[in-house]
Amino acid sequence: MSDYLFSGLKVIDCATVIAGPAAAMMLADFGAQVIKIERPGRGDMLRILSNMPGTSEPGKDYMWQMDGRNKRSIALELQAEPALKILHQLAAQCDVFITNMPYPHRERFRLTYDDLKQSNPTMVYSSLTAYGEKGEERDRKGFDQLGYWARSGLMDLMREPGTVPAQGLPGMGDHPTAVSIYAGIVTALLHRERTGEGSFVQTSLLANGLWSNSAIAQGVMAGGDMARYREMSDSPGYTMRVYRTKDDRFLQLNMVRNEELLSLTLTAMNAIDILIDERFATPVKMYQHRNELSDLLQGIIETKTSDEWLEIFEEFDVPVNRVGIVEETKDDTQVRMNRMVSEPDGFDYPPVVNHPVQVDTVSHAPMTRAPGLGEHTREIMMELGYTESDIDKLIELGYAAESKSD
Repeated sequence: MSDYLFSGLKVIDCATVIAGPAAAMMLADFGAQVIKIERPGRGDMLRILSNMPGTSEPGKDYMWQMDGRNKRSIALELQAEPALKILHQLAAQCDVFITNMPYPHRERFRLTYDDLKQSNPTMVYSSLTAYGEKGEERDRKGFDQLGYWARSGLMDLMREPGTVPAQGLPGMGDHPTAVSIYAGIVTALLHRERTGEGSFVQTSLLANGLWSNSAIAQGVMAGGDMARYREMSDSPGYTMRVYRTKDDRFLQLNMVRNEELLSLTLTAMNAIDILIDERFATPVKMYQHRNELSDLLQGIIETKTSDEWLEIFEEFDVPVNRVGIVEETKDDTQVRMNRMVSEPDGFDYPPVVNHPVQVDTVSHAPMTRAPGLGEHTREIMMELGYTESDIDKLIELGYAAESKSD
């Protein structure tokens, strides 16, 4: 019996930056043998994302360790036919091939599904695009801030009244999309197990952004009045605002959505007299005077700390929570107890954020260090039958590269 669910599964990670490589990492986490294809020189941009403006602690390769872990790296210059031949040899032997390479490049390098299935008809080929496999936008390059966040409508909707659309966070669309890629691959692997057939699996950043936005987008599809929705969003009700506490934290009350919960909330706040105020006598009047009601609630909430309010609301079983800040996650016992971070195995590195897929009967492989660029080039080529002299020559010509671990 294999040690892990995907032990022996051969995966080619021929993708760049976040979504595709993160999906490959998830397969590796459950024991798959993942080979990362990188270009000599700089390698995957994942290696340097942690040094870019807008990220924390420049100089730490935390993005690479998070999404590049448990893989082997081979560095190939695909512009050269001998190096491209090596990738085709690897693809012919793999179970899963993951790529987000723009279609013009796939066609040039003969790396489309139609190309690769000729030598490997049972492979699962996973294709990630920015905007889908068809249409005039098929060949556009993919970035989650553009495809997932901006193009899907999420960016437009996520803003305070009177402000411009909010910029997204690094990887905020890529990591959810990685879970979709993983789900598609696993579904195709189950199909292969039952039928012996390979599959073409596809998703896009736009599809995942639209799915994240579907509670609103489906209303649009059904003919909803978006002008009315936007008007209401520009002047939200009292539960759709956040409230500042004495310790300068914020409380989220937007799950207080019926009269019973409102009564409990006001009771917990020792403000039941609000219900007998003529301005707030009915739900309609509450909405008409929502700004005044919000000001009253703010005046009460700012008298206590967030800890005090959370304890009070817990006693009354009111669904209120504090707006978290990311700095707290490092020492969050709930995060650690539920394996939302992984401890590195055999190398000195801080805990790494884990993917969200947890199955109690499926063990995770130990987390090992993400590879150096081309660290396993020689090893992988020897597995394909190349001799030491063959490898030396390819490296000398610049068609391949190797390095020691980072």
